[in-house]
Amino acid sequence: MRIDVPYGTRHITVDIEEGSFAGAIGLNEVDIVDEDETLTRVLEHPVDCGSFASFLAGADELTVIVNDRTRPTPTARILKLIHPQIKDVRCLKFIVATGVHRAPTENEYREILGDLYEEYRERIIAHDARRSMDMLHVGRSKSGTELYVNANVANAERILIIGSVEPHYFAGYTGGRKALLPGVASYETIEQNHSLALLEGAESLTLDGNPVHEDMVDAIRHIGCRSMFCIMTVLDRHHRVYAAAAGDINGSFSAMIAPALEVFSVEIQGKANIVVAVAPHPMDIDLYQSQKAIENGKLALKDGGILILVAQCRDGIGEDAFIRLLRVSRDPSAVLAEVDKCYKLGYHKAARLAETAKWAQMWVVSDLAPTELDDILLRPFSSLQRAIDEALFTKGSDASILFLMAASMTVPRIA
Repeated sequence: MRIDVPYGTRHITVDIEEGSFAGAIGLNEVDIVDEDETLTRVLEHPVDCGSFASFLAGADELTVIVNDRTRPTPTARILKLIHPQIKDVRCLKFIVATGVHRAPTENEYREILGDLYEEYRERIIAHDARRSMDMLHVGRSKSGTELYVNANVANAERILIIGSVEPHYFAGYTGGRKALLPGVASYETIEQNHSLALLEGAESLTLDGNPVHEDMVDAIRHIGCRSMFCIMTVLDRHHRVYAAAAGDINGSFSAMIAPALEVFSVEIQGKANIVVAVAPHPMDIDLYQSQKAIENGKLALKDGGILILVAQCRDGIGEDAFIRLLRVSRDPSAVLAEVDKCYKLGYHKAARLAETAKWAQMWVVSDLAPTELDDILLRPFSSLQRAIDEALFTKGSDASILFLMAASMTVPRIA
């Protein structure tokens, strides 16, 4: 039988024996109503605060925080809807919440802002976590994280946050508070926050007792903005708006947890010997980001199995510390021992890979040159068909293979 597997913005077709096929799992199908109607309704009836119109009343200044292109957030769609209400604000600026990611390219800016890019282009700032001169210290969290954030945010009179909510393998979910930390925080602040990802409770779909999430929520109270309004969405498998909430940053985020589960928590009949975990576009930008697909894919993998990551990685590896740590040794215990000595941003991802390498093999199909993956825990393949054929040969004739077509966001659960 033939399977079409997403790869970047195209598909790869592979052949497997029908008897080996355990399923091709995507996000759950949900019913969509008119998207603009959904967004308009939540702006008129926000959570835990006044309407969007009242938020903007008398505004002389507005700072809009938007996601970069590693998230499928429908920013352009939302901006087009609210453009008539914000276009006359005298001091209007947009900050792309990159965290530690690079600034968007020209094409990515056009994808983020859509038809309004030309009108807004002179008002856009790409956050750069490494430019300490652009940061202001706003306090210290209960966990001890020193909170430095972009001065444009720290000094803002009004902040509008546009985001989307999906599962996140150590923060529980994306969205809401993540626009501020890590979105517009300094490198050092992000590093301190992400070190908590090594602690118990830092896992997908978990908020209560999650140290990373709790640190992010605590950071909100230190932002001295007079007024803040959020628009949060949950998208379906076709990137259409399934649900939305607006208003208070915590309230709008919390309102999206239930619909996010309806889309992203997917039932499977059992674990497989081989899992093909696809990092979908645009979440396949580099290996550092694509690692999220491994985190979800391993939930569907039998002990001793083979996980095949499919990710274009068009920007290469990503965070340097991440790959340097992986090159310490092919022995996962040695990698984990280095993490115990000290923490650097990116070590949490390497540590997760090392933990998985103790009980499973990890292979990767990407545009990365094999030399870029020398001496690490991931075995490179240039052909998905070859990787699948070798995995099936390795595991034997009775092996099962499961495809997770959007593994970066799909959290499998056993029926």
